[in-house]
Amino acid sequence: MTAASTPVRPASTIPYPVPIRGPRSMFGVASGAGAMVCVGGSVAVSGVLASAPFYLAEGFRYAIACMLLLVLARVSGRPVLLPSKTEWLWLGSVALTGLVIFNIALVQGARHAEPAVLGVAVACVPAVLALIGPLIEGSRPRARAVAAALVVTAGAGLVQGLGRADAAGIGYAVVVFGCEAGFTLLAMPVLRRHGPWGVAVHTTWLAAGVFTILGLVREGPPAMADLSAKDWLAIGFLALMVTAIAFVLWWTSVGRLGAARAGLLTGIAPVAAAITGVLLGGPAPKPLVWVGIAVLGLGLSLGLRESFQAG
Repeated sequence: MTAASTPVRPASTIPYPVPIRGPRSMFGVASGAGAMVCVGGSVAVSGVLASAPFYLAEGFRYAIACMLLLVLARVSGRPVLLPSKTEWLWLGSVALTGLVIFNIALVQGARHAEPAVLGVAVACVPAVLALIGPLIEGSRPRARAVAAALVVTAGAGLVQGLGRADAAGIGYAVVVFGCEAGFTLLAMPVLRRHGPWGVAVHTTWLAAGVFTILGLVREGPPAMADLSAKDWLAIGFLALMVTAIAFVLWWTSVGRLGAARAGLLTGIAPVAAAITGVLLGGPAPKPLVWVGIAVLGLGLSLGLRESFQAG
């Protein structure tokens, strides 16, 4: 069949983002990398809220992020569409797994496992995105992408190190792993129509509602008085950088690169966390961390090389 006679499917009927290649995908790489720098650099700030009422703090975080997103979307002229019945299910699933259960599992898991265990669980996500993401997009997983994801996972694991955990800690790590993967995969069916801004707005207000209800039931309204000025500054930072900005950047990257290639960029988060620790006065990374960074860079180069080549 000649090119002239090949039927072209209208773009509006394609349910999932179509990954692009060539110079245009450089913005997708930059967006994903920026999102992971925001996430990795927030580790120290998140520690500030260790003694704060968790559910209410998270509720305020996502509520503030949603308001910021709505204001920025309006100023920049980006429409926020009302979801259909089916889309509510996808968006609700993203909010419930990727935002609510994920954060609860992190907090509960920290009581049974060292941070490195949970970090390694997150580092395993690129391989899942490389396997499942293409299937959702209507293509087949590529051996090169899966191999690159495994290399990135190994590098991220070396950067974070290994830790100890009991049986409950391992269970929470598995939940964290699944929820982190769901954050990206469950958003893909609605990402093309709603775009990064719409997905971010709807998932943040849904998460804010769930956390607020949990906070009022489990912690009670008087717990709001326990939030200090320092807590509010941390909440504001997380709402702006790690939620509003990072969410839009991440889903922009997924829309441009596809889940498989975007997933590789999650390996940047532990590197950003390590660098932030040094900048805040922490010790210099150990030799094994530098080895991990080198391995991670190799995986990124292997998986993203064609992102910079003409499609």
